[in-house]
Amino acid sequence: MSQNFLVDPRAVESIVRAAEPSGVVLEPGAGDGAVTVALAARGARVTAYEIDPLLAAKLSARTRADGGIRVVRGDFIKARAPREAFAVVGNIPFSRTAAIVDWCLNAPALTSATLLTQREYARKRTGDYGRWSLVTAATWPWFGWELRASVGRDSFRPVPAVDAAILRIQRRAEPLVGDRAAFTALVELGFTGVGGSVRASLRTRYRGVDAALAAAGIAPDTVVGYVHPEQWIAVYDSLTS
Repeated sequence: MSQNFLVDPRAVESIVRAAEPSGVVLEPGAGDGAVTVALAARGARVTAYEIDPLLAAKLSARTRADGGIRVVRGDFIKARAPREAFAVVGNIPFSRTAAIVDWCLNAPALTSATLLTQREYARKRTGDYGRWSLVTAATWPWFGWELRASVGRDSFRPVPAVDAAILRIQRRAEPLVGDRAAFTALVELGFTGVGGSVRASLRTRYRGVDAALAAAGIAPDTVVGYVHPEQWIAVYDSLTS
């Protein structure tokens, strides 16, 4: 089940500090409850999801007296998102990272997601390699992506093959773009790789691409991964104004 339990109290504190928990918090992959208990101690009302029936039973018994914790035996991905504002916080199974992130991005009432992921994943999604992914660029007008503290592999038992990092996804108070479908279509077209450059891809559907790229500071031969999310917004504004 890709279970790597967090045994370093400093790492747990780093997650909780990054999450700034309050109100309703959903926790994917609660495991033995190290993060669960820490979140509740900060005043959050935690619904902890654990797919392993034995672990879920143990955590439920351990936290039965804590009114701020509810343990659900089941798959977080299949959970229905709350209608009220809520956050997601957790040391998630690395093998389920993409699915959990996608669930979070599609939950209308989500305010933030603070997730302990593989360090490489967190770096890719936050532009730490100097390149930007489709997921980040396409959601940037609605969500900020931040790389927070790194967590070494020795903080887990069993010890995984890779280090981890805290990925913070924060919903913006006001979207930077009005039409989500149109912006997403533009970015997805740019990432198709048609013609080998952003310019070539966008010219298959839009007029005025050269002027829009120049205004955004993007060279004509730029590879799509090197276009900053803010530049995508500038291009969109130019092409749709």
